[in-house]
Amino acid sequence: MRLLVAEDELDLAEVLAAFLTKNQYAVDTVHDGAAALDYASTGEYDAIILDIMMPKLDGLAVLTRLRDAGVSTPVMLLTARGEKDDRVTGFNAGADDYLPKPFAPDELLARVRAMLRRAGDYKPPVLRFGDLELDCGSSTLRCRERSERLSGREFQVMELFMRSPQVILSAERIMERVWGWDTEAEINVVWVHISNLRKKLSAAGSAVTIRASRGLGYSLEDAG
Repeated sequence: MRLLVAEDELDLAEVLAAFLTKNQYAVDTVHDGAAALDYASTGEYDAIILDIMMPKLDGLAVLTRLRDAGVSTPVMLLTARGEKDDRVTGFNAGADDYLPKPFAPDELLARVRAMLRRAGDYKPPVLRFGDLELDCGSSTLRCRERSERLSGREFQVMELFMRSPQVILSAERIMERVWGWDTEAEINVVWVHISNLRKKLSAAGSAVTIRASRGLGYSLEDAG
């Protein structure tokens, strides 16, 4: 699926593009409103992530012109403006979702997926490693005939492992990717969720396990 990211902060645009590409989306990036309108008007995108405060043409003007031209591509407004009146203005202009900065990349990903599901074009991926499958649509772990449902945070942690199997992830990195860099949660919440996931992997009869590397972190390994 193809996404357009319109963001004038070059570092943020680069991070978002890399993150979304890693999650199996094709991504084009532009850095001003005029380019955003030009690219988005082609109708070749499954969704658009649109910053409001951009040079040449602000995001609300871009969105209004797209909707006036009959472009129905789902649009998420991404902006530092978080007040209620700004959100109402955005939705009235035709936005499908609204995410204030700062945000956790995983929240943006979840919102993009939800936006695409509502548009009827989204097919949730199934991630595979060893004898294990993670259904990203139903948050379900499957090993042959057995399955285990995951909670929201369990799913996010497991998805992180399934997208980078056999890569050691520190507890701090997991914390930042799943809970966000500004979370007030304690680091032991990561240990609790990993413990729960180990139990569900065992209950599903999978040979895949989450291995601890002392002083380094955790990795998803196939013991089969």
